[in-house]
Amino acid sequence: MPFLERPWCQRLGTPFAYDVGEDAWSPAAIASPPVFDRLRSVAFYEGPARQLVHSLKFSARRELARPMARWMARSGAELLTPDSLLVPVPLHWLRLLSRRFNQAADLAREVAIAGGGHYEPGLLKRCKRTRRQVGLPAKDRRRNVRKAFAVEAGRAERLQGRHVVLIDDVMTTGSTVTACCNCLTSAGAASVDVLTFALVDPSHRPGCSG
Repeated sequence: MPFLERPWCQRLGTPFAYDVGEDAWSPAAIASPPVFDRLRSVAFYEGPARQLVHSLKFSARRELARPMARWMARSGAELLTPDSLLVPVPLHWLRLLSRRFNQAADLAREVAIAGGGHYEPGLLKRCKRTRRQVGLPAKDRRRNVRKAFAVEAGRAERLQGRHVVLIDDVMTTGSTVTACCNCLTSAGAASVDVLTFALVDPSHRPGCSG
């Protein structure tokens, strides 16, 4: 599995073909700056990385969360501090009931153990049951998750002025991540970084869940 390594875009974590200098932004980040501060991922969503994500999420191979999270902690080491709040992208309670676990929460818990930070599984909730993102074009993905997330009642105080690391298994178009980040910053988070196991290669975005 080829890992994403430096030199990379400071904002999106996508690798450059050659070193263009410290803190350089990719053309994609310059053209459309993301709402989050930084994104880091272990690998592109293909080959073994795709197989691992599918085994964890769809085959309930929950034991895979630990080694996957260790790789995530390595790739996102610069994002993780002892005071960071590690917030998984939540599932709607009906989907959680049918799946019986949230793969993002499993990863976030293990990242906190491996890399530090405070695991906060109940801080962000999905308050609207959305269609599955698989196969939806980018515009429909954004519409699908609009107003889908909220900070749990009584937990906003926990966010005030804090650094958050949002955790998910895969990022595709970024619509889900963007909705979550907007919700967190609106509730008082000082900054939000994103850490995922896999990232869809921007050059060919196959359908998946992020």
